[in-house]
Amino acid sequence: MPFLGQDWRSPGQNWVKTADGWKRFLDEKSSGFVSDINSYCPKDVHNKENLFNSLNYDVVAKKRKKDLMNSKTKIQYFHQEKWIYVHKGSTKERHGYCTLGEAFNRLDFSTAILDSRRFNYVVRLLELIAKSQLTSLSGIAQKNFMNILEKVVLKVLEDQQNIRLIRELLQTLYTSLCTLVQRVGKSVLVGNINMWVYRMETILHWQQQLNNIQITRPAFKGLTFTDLPLCLQLNIMQRLTDGRDLVSLGQVAPDLHLLSEDRLLWKKLCQYHFTERQIRKRLILSDKGQLDWKKMYFKLIRCYPRKEQYGDTLQLCKHCHILSWKGTDHPCTANNPESCSVSLSPQDFINLFKF
Repeated sequence: MPFLGQDWRSPGQNWVKTADGWKRFLDEKSSGFVSDINSYCPKDVHNKENLFNSLNYDVVAKKRKKDLMNSKTKIQYFHQEKWIYVHKGSTKERHGYCTLGEAFNRLDFSTAILDSRRFNYVVRLLELIAKSQLTSLSGIAQKNFMNILEKVVLKVLEDQQNIRLIRELLQTLYTSLCTLVQRVGKSVLVGNINMWVYRMETILHWQQQLNNIQITRPAFKGLTFTDLPLCLQLNIMQRLTDGRDLVSLGQVAPDLHLLSEDRLLWKKLCQYHFTERQIRKRLILSDKGQLDWKKMYFKLIRCYPRKEQYGDTLQLCKHCHILSWKGTDHPCTANNPESCSVSLSPQDFINLFKF
């Protein structure tokens, strides 16, 4: 067995028999070993190995690219087909495939709020979720809910319409969150509590923005509402379905105040929203011995829900069980798809996703 300092080379070579020489020897032998391996391995084997590594890299890169394309395709697919299939029956499997968050994506509520016929419908839907469905929202549904709410607020800030409606929506949401955050120890909210606190601060900021709105009188010198004949003014006021709008309109001018106090106007409003049986249970007489329809209306709305009417609603096809906006084409096999469609109220829509 050779020892340290022994000459490993041929007799004709002069080798320094020291530790440094031993180190040089090991380095040279190791490099020689690699060169020997290279000499025994054909060159095409190394080329194949490099080609194999290159192919693996290409496969990984292509897979990532394919996953990215699939992800983009799914997002586009959701936006292209603005309908969603609702499974039959009330089973847990139904909610796994047709969730509230998925419905928000597929039915395109973000675009619906830009349509004046659908705006009130979407706002009412958000209000119902704020009242009773916050604890059942998934993380995606929470994000979609807040995104749609933000777009609603921005729209109102821009066109300065439906301000009171959105104020009530934000107040309802904030009140619900205050109650739920206090019960955080019971895990009633999905997600980080800090995220919900941040959202509450955002709601307060939106409320402040709405309170700071100053509606400017348009520079219009043509015919105004008060210039119309009284019969036309009264006819227009009869088309208002909210008594608070009548009160607000009556505060504009003294003449409009007289019209807004018309007994027949408030009677028709009561009969529109409530049944005869409900009205008979809440009769109020004035000092003159007549029915005070205005007071009866505000008492009735505290006891019973008002009739909901929307320009456009979501519809459920009874034949193929597909949910979509009215007028949206969907793959229905019925001979007359329009006869199979049923309009859904916002509460009916919420009920579809309840366990």
